[in-house]
Amino acid sequence: MSAHPRMIDVGVDPQDQDRGMPKGWENTDAPMIQTTAVPACPVCQSQAGSGYAQGYDYELETCRNRWGFVHCDDCSHVWLNPRPAVETLSTIYPPSYYAYNYDAQVSPIAVKAKQWIDRMKMAGIRKAMPAPAKSFVDIGCGNGRLLQAMHRLGVCRQQCYGLELDQGVVDSLCEQGFSAHCERVEDCTQIADGSIDLATMFHVIEHVDDPGAVVSRVARWLSEDGVFALETPNVQSLDARLGRKRFWGGYHIPRHWNLFTPKSITQLLEDNGMEVVDIRYQSGHSFWIYSLHHRLRYGTPRMPRLARWCNPFRNLALLALVTAFDRLRVMIGMKTSAMLVIARKRQD
Repeated sequence: MSAHPRMIDVGVDPQDQDRGMPKGWENTDAPMIQTTAVPACPVCQSQAGSGYAQGYDYELETCRNRWGFVHCDDCSHVWLNPRPAVETLSTIYPPSYYAYNYDAQVSPIAVKAKQWIDRMKMAGIRKAMPAPAKSFVDIGCGNGRLLQAMHRLGVCRQQCYGLELDQGVVDSLCEQGFSAHCERVEDCTQIADGSIDLATMFHVIEHVDDPGAVVSRVARWLSEDGVFALETPNVQSLDARLGRKRFWGGYHIPRHWNLFTPKSITQLLEDNGMEVVDIRYQSGHSFWIYSLHHRLRYGTPRMPRLARWCNPFRNLALLALVTAFDRLRVMIGMKTSAMLVIARKRQD
């Protein structure tokens, strides 16, 4: 094992940052933001790593930094190094970020489809529970759609907890009677240990700086028969392999700080007080569509007009096509780019 990881050249020298900047960004007013080095694997702490991928904020263009991912030679985990400093979160998550205004940004048909998918997903999760949930927490609750769903299933609003980093969103949920808090999981003291029957974290674990601390805190919150369901990108999927070097939509640069394989997400959970019950695969439609968008807009040859059609929130025909493709692949036993992991507190 090498004493130091073989990091790819990213984000240090401002002059070097501009080398390879995407076409059309020559006059961008996006800032160069502060970064924090992450020299060891966040899952297994190994320092044996190698360069994996690099790119820019192709989706939102919030910053002009060039970013790089590193692959752990020991546990297969992939992480962003360096990553944005915590002080820059309000820059890379602007008020227009889709999770804060989902219903306003997508077509009504897409909203209905998403609600149906959520109901199906939650129904599958509930089947893994020994008894109906009486308390619930959604980590990264966005506009609160899952809090509303669990309330409709019989959980009282006060026992529906939501964690989100946007104060405006939290204030709105509190006005509706939910127990929402503007805190990170690692810092939250508002939820009692052993009090939560169901915890969900859909496409959030990849955004945090210390996934082990997050899983450990959730394990403490779970009741004796509590269940933890998290969804996260899978770097061992077909679309991830096709867009690996730069353009995979699952990178969501620079907001995704940790990317998992089935092996590394299992190790993370088991090392922090959980045991995996099942891993299921969901449609990774947005990853497919963003991968195509990035390649058309920033690849060679560039086709920016065609890239504008690659919008998972607006192009319903394309959304339906890639969703059907992934669902068919799941039916025949293939692994998609969205893993739904069902875990419970380890019974010592």
